[in-house]
Amino acid sequence: MPRDTVLFDINETVLDLSSLRPKFESAFGDQAVAATWFATLLHSSTVCALTGVKTRFADLARIVLEALAARRGIEISSENRDAILSGFAALPAHADVAPALGQLRRSGFQTVAFTNSSLGLVTSQIANAGLDDAFDQIISVEETGSFKPDAKVYRYAAERLGKPTHELRLVAAHDWDTHGALAAGLLAAYIDRNGSQYDPLYRQPDIFETAMPDVAERIISMTEAQN
Repeated sequence: MPRDTVLFDINETVLDLSSLRPKFESAFGDQAVAATWFATLLHSSTVCALTGVKTRFADLARIVLEALAARRGIEISSENRDAILSGFAALPAHADVAPALGQLRRSGFQTVAFTNSSLGLVTSQIANAGLDDAFDQIISVEETGSFKPDAKVYRYAAERLGKPTHELRLVAAHDWDTHGALAAGLLAAYIDRNGSQYDPLYRQPDIFETAMPDVAERIISMTEAQN
């Protein structure tokens, strides 16, 4: 069977988290806390995945936000808290995403949103970003009771799609996510959104790019060469 299905991580890969910076500036007096919050959120979700803690990504987002405020001696107002969390549900898409998704779909690929966000949250995120027509399917890890990069969530996506893992490719801006996909038997493509070094200890994907249309072109050309 052809490798014609591409999964896309959503937060930071497809959606631009930079719009949250002014909200963190208002709440913490430092917009750089936005990056700390998201990194801590990912750390917390990984701990939950490893230790079997069942929770929702949105609940973790709130818990981590309140923990960061307490750690900095800040009493975050309900208005600022709600502005950040509602902003997380209304992130804009990176400008290069829609053209790349359209390019893949015109070339016969199925595009799938695949995220740690709950189904309700990711559905809102995709709608608010104007990408309703850009994805053929939306898959949340929610039903697995775990989070990426737990291998079982990638296998769950394969089961939902009715395909073996080796016929799927994940596109992500996080090296721990592409590493997780590769460890579970998927292909992967890494898009460098912020200039971070890819961890040399992790499994290396066969596609590294800095723009989504370039990722799409590589996927299309590599798939055509293999078919």
